[in-house]
Amino acid sequence: MDTIDELNRKCKDKSIHEVLSALAIEYKDSIVFSTSFGIEDQVITDMIFSKNIPATLFTIDTGRLFPEIFNVFNRTLDKYQKPIKVYFPNHEPVETLLTKKGPFSFYQSVENRLECCQIRKIEPLKRALFGNKIWITGLRAEQSPYRNELMQFEFDQKNNLIKYHPLLHWTGEQVRDYINQHNIPYNVLHDRGFVSIGCAPCTRAVKNGEDFRAGRWWWENNSKKECGLHSQNI
Repeated sequence: MDTIDELNRKCKDKSIHEVLSALAIEYKDSIVFSTSFGIEDQVITDMIFSKNIPATLFTIDTGRLFPEIFNVFNRTLDKYQKPIKVYFPNHEPVETLLTKKGPFSFYQSVENRLECCQIRKIEPLKRALFGNKIWITGLRAEQSPYRNELMQFEFDQKNNLIKYHPLLHWTGEQVRDYINQHNIPYNVLHDRGFVSIGCAPCTRAVKNGEDFRAGRWWWENNSKKECGLHSQNI
């Protein structure tokens, strides 16, 4: 099995389709792709489904998502006629959190917000990733200074698997061009100034001149603007 350095070196000059095909041969039924139905994720979904790459697609329904996300979910199922597995947070921690702190505790402190993310995102993510060897993500370098430091392949120690970021060096324009060229359904909120789309209470449109992550947890001034899904490697 190749090391992370070897994977990054071998795949440096290969197309995404070539890399995905090679991973499918090497890791077979141990590849997963986490989609939140954002525009980058829709590109990768098309690459996997259209080429019949044997990867399991999954999404996390936090219970606080925009209705537009479910619209993209449904249109994606209609287009490709292939399953996307859904994970929910465990109900008991959610019930306890809301009973003790109410429905909007995440506005009160970074600690409270991370607690909510842990319950609604991180825990179901761990279940989804458990036992797999490759985790494909839609991260792009230009999305934040922290993501700009990533390599295409990295080892995720917390989840004990390899992460692959196929669109790491793509620009936003390249993503849009691919979506338009292949007639892929995408979230209409992207046309309304929403760049990074998370839970509805925690996401707003980005204003002119603001950076990519400004629309996420906008009430926080000193946060790195990550929920914990990827921060272990940043």
